[in-house]
Amino acid sequence: MAGRLYIPPLDLTRLLPDLALDATPVTNPNLAPRRFLSAIRLEGGRLTLSSLFWGLTPPWLEVLDHAPHCARAESLDTRPMFREAFRARRCLVPVGGIYAWKTLPRAKQPFLITRIDRGPLLLAGLWCRFHTSLAEHTDSLALITVPTNTLLHSLTDRLPAIVEPHEARRWLDPDTDPAAVKTLLIRAPRELLGAFPVSRHVNDPAHQDASCARPIGPMLRVDS
Repeated sequence: MAGRLYIPPLDLTRLLPDLALDATPVTNPNLAPRRFLSAIRLEGGRLTLSSLFWGLTPPWLEVLDHAPHCARAESLDTRPMFREAFRARRCLVPVGGIYAWKTLPRAKQPFLITRIDRGPLLLAGLWCRFHTSLAEHTDSLALITVPTNTLLHSLTDRLPAIVEPHEARRWLDPDTDPAAVKTLLIRAPRELLGAFPVSRHVNDPAHQDASCARPIGPMLRVDS
């Protein structure tokens, strides 16, 4: 499960040259759910970046604390909470990494999961819109998770699905056949991701400094 994200400054236009930056990208070294983050959507044929609330809040949701921040890929077609959004309103969340906690005999050790080359990741998500008035609305999202590969399973059993940049438009386009979209929701290749331990400083989401993501040990990777 993805309960915390690492979002450093990212060169998004190099990743997606036709991306329109309609909002200042959100950066955060230790971002917890129920905060705003940047998401990429396809609007009028343009890739656009805007700020969305992390925690899916459909209009009928009565308790904000019940807003799910993740959705299991296996249940997207069956759960009413996710079904319509998955078919028509998909998004991508650019991040630098995902925090996970390994259970040890006396404590939990936080790790930061990143690309081996420390490049940006595009996480698969879905979104919905809640109109607060005729003129105002709030957009929110949930990340879509898939089972973790064997390399990282000791840290977490699920991670957000990763969409490669060349597949971004296919993922975002609501006209893409749902069966084709689901083929993108696969576990990350063992060679793509690694993880290194970080300070327990990151355990408290109130800590918002660079030390949250600083390695304190070697990277766990497929060739280590």
